[in-house]
Amino acid sequence: MALGNQRISVQAPAKINLLLRVLGRRADGYHDLETWMQKIDLYDQIELALHPGNGVEFFSDDASIPADATNLAVRAAVAFLQASKKSTGYGVQIRLQKNIPVAAGLGGGSSDAGAVLRGLNTIFDREFSEKQLIGLARPLGADVPFFAVDHDAVFATGIGDIMYPVESLGNCSFLVVNPDFFVSTAWVFQNLTLTSLSKTSKLSCFQKYKAVPLSLQEMHNDLEQVTNAQYPEIERMKRSLLAVGASQVLMSGSGPTVFGVFPDTEKPFGSDLQRIVGAFRQEYGEKVFLSRACTGASPSGKAPGFDPGIRRFESCRPSHQ
Repeated sequence: MALGNQRISVQAPAKINLLLRVLGRRADGYHDLETWMQKIDLYDQIELALHPGNGVEFFSDDASIPADATNLAVRAAVAFLQASKKSTGYGVQIRLQKNIPVAAGLGGGSSDAGAVLRGLNTIFDREFSEKQLIGLARPLGADVPFFAVDHDAVFATGIGDIMYPVESLGNCSFLVVNPDFFVSTAWVFQNLTLTSLSKTSKLSCFQKYKAVPLSLQEMHNDLEQVTNAQYPEIERMKRSLLAVGASQVLMSGSGPTVFGVFPDTEKPFGSDLQRIVGAFRQEYGEKVFLSRACTGASPSGKAPGFDPGIRRFESCRPSHQ
């Protein structure tokens, strides 16, 4: 198969968790989750280039990111090349332009890995189905399956690998604030007290939402209790976002990033969003982003266990009930 030095550029989007419940610890060390994830238009940029031979080379503009086998993007490339029949005789070079904050609860490393899987699959003429890509992604981490598929928003169960595509949130902006310190996801889960959580899914079998869309009033993150106990700045950022007009606020993933939802129909208090962004950057630095939901890939096909009745999620309009 003569592909030459084919190269491709792939965008790796960040995500926010609009809902994250931890239902219990599994025998394999992972946790069963219930999460609503939305990709947003904050991207890492990845270039993949094939070369004759074998092996994976990694380069990044961020010197803090390891280039060895601990790097998720490298591991994703190795997993793809080992599973692929079409890639025999080829290695790959990965070049990463890092824009998503690291260890921030925005899925940056997982997104890079998912983008590598998607990009290589494109180069090799869609060798793997969506289900097979999820199979390659699953051992890499709980968020990687979401980034290995084209859906922009999903409701997910299992470790995040059983995904039900839903519509992206429109008609709102997200003000994403990262306080520029790292939080280890492993540390957060190790310190999570499961006995204090609700063991029963509040979205039992999705039956509740076949006729009624999931409301943003359901926004919740079980991991906030751990991260905020160690870093009270989380709660302070949430209060600051509410004070300038966010309709809802939440920590994303294991943190420390916090985001506010700003419906297009409601003006923020005292100023416009760009001025609010400027004010938050003065306090927290450059890792403050004004983002929108990704809307490039609408739900399509049939995900494992996908119920076509679960399609509609509420827009960004806040509930006033």
